[in-house]
Amino acid sequence: MYRFLLTPRWWGINVFAVLAIPFCIFMGSWQLSRFEDRVDTHQQQEDRTAEAKTAAARPLTELLPVDKVTSGRQATATGRYDTAHQLLVPDRQLDQRRGFYVLTLLRTDGGKALPVVRGWLPGDANAAGDRAEVPAPPSGEVKVTGALQASENQGTDGVHAGGGLPAGQLGMISAASLVNIVPYDVYDAWITVTDAQAPLRAVPPTAAEGSGLDLKAFQNLGYTGEWFVFAGFVVFMWFRLFRREAEAARDVALGLVPEQEAETAGASGGAGAAGAGAAGSGAAGVGAAGGAGREAGGAAGASGAETAEAAGASGAETAEAAGASGDGGGAVPRS
Repeated sequence: MYRFLLTPRWWGINVFAVLAIPFCIFMGSWQLSRFEDRVDTHQQQEDRTAEAKTAAARPLTELLPVDKVTSGRQATATGRYDTAHQLLVPDRQLDQRRGFYVLTLLRTDGGKALPVVRGWLPGDANAAGDRAEVPAPPSGEVKVTGALQASENQGTDGVHAGGGLPAGQLGMISAASLVNIVPYDVYDAWITVTDAQAPLRAVPPTAAEGSGLDLKAFQNLGYTGEWFVFAGFVVFMWFRLFRREAEAARDVALGLVPEQEAETAGASGGAGAAGAGAAGSGAAGVGAAGGAGREAGGAAGASGAETAEAAGASGAETAEAAGASGDGGGAVPRS
């Protein structure tokens, strides 16, 4: 009953299922591992952030370049603030309130400048009254301590990458954004001070990119479910096709075929039986005596064909009876 599994059609179905199911399981497992890696990285980042709050600050040069391990660590740098290039970073939120960062470049002893976010103020960076509340940076040589952060990019929250900002404002904190504003080299990093000068509020450090439970992490989890669903769908469809084909083969074996197929099979069988009856009648007429026998045999053949179109089995019986009648018609002239 299952011989249909050896047909070319089912060979194709079986090969597809054998290849598709392991592939879907592999892709689902890979997406799940990506999600688990992000969860582990997020936990490690939180642990490092907690340790960084109590760990001793280290010189800036020892923590560069910024990566997932050094991001958020306390760094120290010594130099002088460039008061001529103090910038405001607009449209930054803190505690669900809209405001702006105050960024001042620190000229270090090494020659490069370090962007320092001295704090956050509520309000609008375009409003003269809000800008007036920005305190002047300390003069002379200072030692700055704060959380080390990687340069921002277009995907960072709050970044204004479209340009068109007024003079004295910066849309993205990065060396690439500052290269055309200041006439000296800038570190590809920045720090947010731990103790902000009043009325500024300290800006908390953010997690390193790719280390938190962001939208991409939950996309990986969603893709995991999709791939496993695809694998289950392949299995479901294979069994559904198999069951349908097996039921059809069982119906054919028991003779329980659809009505249209039965009519087609009956007509084909009836035509074969009628042809056989006509051939038998013609042979009998020729062997007995000529024309009368041929006429009787032809009439019997026509009658057998019509009867066979109505019902195959009945056509066969009628054809046999007509052949016998042909035999009798051929004996009359002999007597």
